[in-house]
Formats: sequence, C-alpha cells, structure tokens
Amino acid sequence: MSPTFSADSTALDVVDGLDLRGRAAIVTGASSGIGVETARALASAGASVTLAVRDTAAGERAAASIRSSTGTGEVRVAEVDLADLASVRAFTEAWSGPLHLLVNNAGVMHLPERRNDRGWEMHMAVNHLGHFALATSLLPALIEAGDARIVSVSSSGHASSGIRFDDMFFERDAYDPGLAYGQSKTANVLFAVEARRRWATHGITTAAVMPGGIWTNLQRHWDPAVLADMKRRYPTKTTAQGAATSVFAATRADLTPGSPVYFEDCHPASVVAQIADGLHGVVPHALDPASAERLWDASMQLIA
Repeated sequence: MSPTFSADSTALDVVDGLDLRGRAAIVTGASSGIGVETARALASAGASVTLAVRDTAAGERAAASIRSSTGTGEVRVAEVDLADLASVRAFTEAWSGPLHLLVNNAGVMHLPERRNDRGWEMHMAVNHLGHFALATSLLPALIEAGDARIVSVSSSGHASSGIRFDDMFFERDAYDPGLAYGQSKTANVLFAVEARRRWATHGITTAAVMPGGIWTNLQRHWDPAVLADMKRRYPTKTTAQGAATSVFAATRADLTPGSPVYFEDCHPASVVAQIADGLHGVVPHALDPASAERLWDASMQLIA
C-alpha cells in the first residue's frame, strides 16, 4: 500500500524509501527557503540535483549544507536570473543530457513596482515568464528523459487575480503588488494545465503546488504589522514541511491525464469558489483551459 502524507509531513518523509539514482533534477531558487529543502530531499534519495540560483555564493552554501546532510556529492550550482532571458538562455544552452525533474520554485512576492529590461512587471517576469522560458528551452532534455515531471510552486494567492490579459504588466492601471503576485501565481497553475495537455505525448507530466503557510525571505517586502498578524492567525509550516508537497508532486503524485493538477498538503486540492481560510483550495480561473492556452500563446510571443 502506498504511504500517505499530510500537512505535517516533511520533504524527507516523502522520499523515504524512494530510489532516484540516475535521475537529474533542477530546482530553481534553491539557495534558501523551501527550495533548499526540496533539493535536499531529492538529493537524499539519490537524484543528481542542480541548484539553479541567482546568487551563486548563497547557492554554494546551500549545496554544501545538502552535501553534508545527505552524504552525496551529486549537487551542483548553476547561475540563472529568471528576470533576464539571456541568463535563462545561457543556463539552458549549458545543460546536457536528460532532465527528469524540473521544480520551478523560485519566486518574488509583493515587490514595489519594478520592471526588467524588457519592461515586464517583475512578478510576471520572474514567477511566470522566466520559468516558462526555462521549461520550453529545456523541452528536448525533458523529452529525452521519457517520463519527466515539472512542478510549479504556486500559492493560494492565485485567488486574488486571474490573468490580466489586457494589462498584464500594469502599463495602464495603477500598480497593485497583491494583484501582480496573484496573477503570476495563477499563471503558474495555468502553465501546468497547458503543458500537461501539450506535452503529455512526450511522457511529460506537470503539477502546481501550494506549499502552505511558511514564513521565509519571500515575505520580506510585506508590511511588518501585516506579517505579524498573519503569523498569529494562520497555521505555520516549517520549510521542510513546506517543501513536502513539491517533492510529493515530483515523485509520488498521480499526474496521469485527467488527474488533478493542483496539490496542497501532499494531496489534490478541492476546487472552491473562493479560498475562505486563505490557504486551501484552488479557484476555477486557475484551471480554465481556454485561459491556459491563451496565456501560453501570449507567453511564447513575449519570449520570442
């Protein structure tokens, strides 16, 4: 009988008993937070893990920690700045061999208004378009694996905004960091929906995950009073518990055609009209196939 996991499970719990030797994994944003714990769990099960990070010095410290705790040397660090398509291109051009697991974990949250060199609002630039460019450029390596999985780290924050197709980068409307973050997290789920449809014939499966309430460096731009209130009101996970759902989706979840796309607490989430408790469920606009296809086409044009 397959083991069962819950909100209390850790990433190491999920990989207990798994053998990932011979499998190559990339985890973006793996120099801190749940990214480190995701990479640690995959490495502990024998996977060869690349920490794809913007700050390589922090990445090397994370890699040293993973090597020390797991006893494996199959951990390397590579630079990628997801806001910079030239950096993404350099990373993917340097990759060789099959890629079995791609965990799109890196992200930014509630930034003050910022844009990249193409004028893209930074949440969409990093959280969605950078990862979109990464995944599509790595498609040959994913196909070569034969049974690759892509996991996109989303958030219950997706409920705050669908894709603003008429003003995706807040060029017309006043900038709102909550809406900017929300639409980028919706984009993460829609990517999983459309990539599964397009790439299933290549043996590639996809999922989006909600890690849970974890307080990391991601919330550094929040108002301190709001952050303190959130910590009082909502249950908190450790980073190891927060990484568990990413690892579950990457290794154990049923991702066959027709199965759920969005996971939380190591199980499929319920589709809800609104996320009443701020944490659980996925709203319909994040699963809409027409929006997923439209976003894919728009994203392809943007990164061209």
